[in-house]
Amino acid sequence: MADFNDLASLTHEDFSPLLGQRFGLVLADGAVPLHLVEVKPLHRMPGGRDQFSLIFKSPGQRVLPQGIYALEHASARGLALFLVPVGRDAEGVSYQAVFA
Repeated sequence: MADFNDLASLTHEDFSPLLGQRFGLVLADGAVPLHLVEVKPLHRMPGGRDQFSLIFKSPGQRVLPQGIYALEHASARGLALFLVPVGRDAEGVSYQAVFA
């Protein structure tokens, strides 16, 4: 099992089994539901880390500012990611985390 507290060791393969699953984005006034909708490999530098991005989708139209957020998930304990809002449509708001 991946150590989600060690962001530098994570790869896109660690997140692939979580695709489509629900996360909770922790706020002072409760949790915002997020679904992991995309795990996209970017580049792998020779001898370097796996570069990839994650896209999460939140229902509703509330846009949270970019920042580091704690996420709750049974398989990803201790996960905190820098999320950036990257789009909004009728289904909700999309947030991206990039591992580079």
